[in-house]
Order: sequence, then structure tokens, then C-alpha cells
Amino acid sequence: MLATCRAVFCRWALLAIGTLPIVDAGLYADTMAALRQQLVAAIRDDVQRTRSYIGRSELLPTVMRAIATVPREHFVPPGQQFRAYENRPLPIGYGQTISQPYIVALMTDLLAPERNDVMLEVGTGSGYQAAILAQLVDKVYTIEIIPELATPAKIRLQQLEYQNVETRTGDGYFGWPEAAPFDGIIVTAAADHVPPPLIEQLKPNGRMVIPVGDRFTVQELLLIRKDAQGVIHVQHILPVRFVPLTGDHELE
Repeated sequence: MLATCRAVFCRWALLAIGTLPIVDAGLYADTMAALRQQLVAAIRDDVQRTRSYIGRSELLPTVMRAIATVPREHFVPPGQQFRAYENRPLPIGYGQTISQPYIVALMTDLLAPERNDVMLEVGTGSGYQAAILAQLVDKVYTIEIIPELATPAKIRLQQLEYQNVETRTGDGYFGWPEAAPFDGIIVTAAADHVPPPLIEQLKPNGRMVIPVGDRFTVQELLLIRKDAQGVIHVQHILPVRFVPLTGDHELE
């Protein structure tokens, strides 16, 4: 079955760059669904391999169902659909990437999302992480600093009918004050420090997941919790490598 799915998918990859005639849409949908299930299995394997870092041997079932549901092929550049379900980051242009699915799943799990939550994402990219969160929470606010990515991501999310996602073009370092406070904040680019405005916009008992470190080295994925009294607790999860958080902000 695996070999068959891959062969069919390769035919569709060629179709994406215009070298083959159109084939059955139902077959394409079935192939994508099968590849999503393979991706879920690959993520489970990565969780097992990294369990000593992340302190868990499995991720939330709701998160894994979201990974198995969201069509990642819609969030990669044209001609890259044949790589959409590789468990690795992919370039999306303008020096940015769509994150490795394992990292997307892990960061989502660390947020411990619940149905009534309101989440903020800093770094929309192609919109994939926002789409995953949209499956799990009541409302997602997502900010992208690069207009050439923000505009198509907004259109893409609308076309895919993620009606609980609101997008904005701007510097996510400063968050989204008028929509705050947030139950969770996820930052999908590496900062050299934790942005104070994001800490301020996190609810008591809220969580933030953010990679922190120098852009030229391996960074550290952090889980930041704000307790009921507003005290901040930081947990180091595992080494990661993200594109840098950009903008004109200064260390505050």
C-alpha cells in the first residue's frame, strides 16, 4: 500500500508542474489521506525517539487528529505538493519555512489546547500551524510580518473555511493587544529573548511556546507558563533550529 500511494502521489507531483493530464480527484484525495496517516506514524516515531527531552511518550490524541485532518499539501508552494507529507521543514519563500510536522505537533501539544481557548500565533507563514490550532480551539489570531506571505495565507485559510482564524500583517513581537489576553501563544520563529509584550498578553495559567537563541546557532524550544499569580516559569524542552524573528524592535 505504501509503495502504491507513493507512486500515485508522484504522478500528482508531476501533474502539479504541468507534465501529466488531470487524473481522478477522488484518487488524489484518498492518496493525500493515506499520506497524512503515514505522517502521523512518523511523528509518533519521533516522539518516541525524543521522549527523554520532551518528557512524554505520546502527544495529545486531539493534536494527532488535527495533524491527520489538515491538508498540508495546500500549505506548501506549487510544485512542492509531492513533499508535503515528508516529516521535515520546507521552504515557502522569502527566507521562511513551513515547520517540520513533528515540531508543529509538539509545539501544539505543549500549549495544551482546549476547545474554548483563544490562541495567538506569531509567524503565520503559509498558515499551516494556524490551521492545526483552528481544529482545536475557539479562536486563533495569527500575525505575519512579510506581506507577501501574509496575504496569500489569509486567502488560503479563508478558501479552506477556517472561519475561526483572524490574520494580520505586522510585527508579532508586539502581539495583538486588542485581542489579548490569550490562553496560549505560539511563536514560530526564533527570538534572541522572550518578547515582553507577549508575556504581558498571556493569561494567568496561560502557556507560551517559543524558540529562543541566536539565529546562527541551535536554539532552545521553551515552554513558558504564567501561573495564577502572574509568576513566570520556564521549561527547556529540546534543541531546535528556526528562522529568526524579524522586525525593528529593540531588547526591552
